[in-house]
Amino acid sequence: MKYPVAIEPGNDKQAFGVVVPDLPGCFSAGDTLDEAIDNAREAIDLWLETVIDDGGPVPDARPIAEHYHDPAFAGWIWAVVEIDLASLSDKTERINITLPSRVLRRIDKAALAAGESRSGFIARRMLAV
Repeated sequence: MKYPVAIEPGNDKQAFGVVVPDLPGCFSAGDTLDEAIDNAREAIDLWLETVIDDGGPVPDARPIAEHYHDPAFAGWIWAVVEIDLASLSDKTERINITLPSRVLRRIDKAALAAGESRSGFIARRMLAV
């Protein structure tokens, strides 16, 4: 999905501010225009991850043209940040992996001690990274 971002121009004393109009409360900044856009991508990912974790809907991205004439963004720069929603999906996938037996035994022992399945244990540990 491609989210438009409005970027308030910065200068030597003020960072470039970024607002994502389609995601209420999603904002970021950067010392350069490129950094501001990169930071906007991270802010959007975190915003969407939070909404998904809370069971909320992912808002559709509207075209820049729908935001462009908003007086709140007069004089701002517009850009588009592409987000891969599949990377935020909680859809369960079955996978096959190959691990040394020693590693698998350690995972199984730790999962048993935690009262979890092997898959649940690995998923929880990866989310903590």
